[in-house]
Amino acid sequence: MARRYAVAGTGSRAREYVRAIFQDHPTDAELVALLDPNPGRLAFHQQYVEGLGGHQLPQYGADDLERMVKEQSVDRVIVTSPDYTHAAVVSRLLRAGADVIVEKPLTIDADGTRQIAAAMAESGKSVVVTFNYRYSPRNSALRKLIADGSIGTVTSVEFQWVLDTRHGADYFRRWHRQKQNSGGLLVHKASHHFDLVNWWIASKPARVFASGALSFYGDQNAAARGLGPRPPRGTVDDWSDDPWLLDLRHDEANRRLYFESEKYDGYLRDQDVFGPGITIEDNLAVIAEYTNGARLSYSLNAHSPWEGYKVSVNGTEGRAELEVVERAAVIDASIDPSYPAGNLITGDIRSDGERLVLQKHWTAAVQVEIPRAAGGHGGGDRLLYADLFQGPGDDPLARAADINDGINAVAVGIAANQSLTTGQPVTVADLNLG
Repeated sequence: MARRYAVAGTGSRAREYVRAIFQDHPTDAELVALLDPNPGRLAFHQQYVEGLGGHQLPQYGADDLERMVKEQSVDRVIVTSPDYTHAAVVSRLLRAGADVIVEKPLTIDADGTRQIAAAMAESGKSVVVTFNYRYSPRNSALRKLIADGSIGTVTSVEFQWVLDTRHGADYFRRWHRQKQNSGGLLVHKASHHFDLVNWWIASKPARVFASGALSFYGDQNAAARGLGPRPPRGTVDDWSDDPWLLDLRHDEANRRLYFESEKYDGYLRDQDVFGPGITIEDNLAVIAEYTNGARLSYSLNAHSPWEGYKVSVNGTEGRAELEVVERAAVIDASIDPSYPAGNLITGDIRSDGERLVLQKHWTAAVQVEIPRAAGGHGGGDRLLYADLFQGPGDDPLARAADINDGINAVAVGIAANQSLTTGQPVTVADLNLG
């Protein structure tokens, strides 16, 4: 019998869950309600549901979480609302009697993790965090390599992630640009990356030190580089050739979800990345010590000309290296900034692709085959949805993530944010994350 689902938060990310329910898992899941404070976004998703063969769904506002769960006999709620709402929304849903699937990050601060953990303990309900990068075949291949003992006991991880000038810049247009909303990139974006490390090496963070700054975006950096006056937002008529500005009218989903829905809540999706009021960092470095003795060296840059990541895992018997180019260059400024995958770029110097290399001590390097998969996040999204709606089954890679995984992922970012403030290392246990 299909479980009854609702979606709380009908922004752009919610579409993927709605599509998965109707197209891939119609016998496993039934969507019975939509919830959002913005009637424009609710109307967009209702039309999207009907386009997938669905019917008119009951709609609820932000204050109606408990009523929605009761009236629609909801089994599970998919939470895709902004990060700063997660703690309150997830906790209320748990206490109302529903299990929860929540987009990463679990929440943005220590108060939030304690709140969710307490609600889960009181209600007996479950929380699943959607770390879809675990399901990307390349990341799963690295996990298997480490778990099989190919490099021995892990001693350290070197991890570099670069976001390009479309995808990376987009975090500085939206609500993410203020740390009080997103926890900064160390929580919102890097929780993906820290979860991968936790999962790859089967350990959890113990102590964290961080350094970072807003070095590229923002009005002060723009002024220092001599940029002149700029419009406060991208949806304007006289700046169509500016690659930094996002005109919401050029994409139907952006136009309807955000531009035409501004009148309901005043939210601006297209703020200038070189405008005032940005409080998150765009260049970050983190050193983390793990309970198993391994150490992580991590860096994040949000204004790179290409997008992807490089990770090297050192062990007592060798080294594994994974290199991924998700977008080799930003050539077309009109590509959708919401997703890392863009137009395929090929060239002699850099091209889209991935490579996993294993080199054991006293031997030559060998390339490890990565299974190919289609779909978002390297093919990970479809595998994730199968786990969510059908159950993970017997997965030797243990890709399904529970609340403990969610807490351990944000633990690095929460500790790193505190380290940025104090200039001192932070012991994760002292944060009392619940």
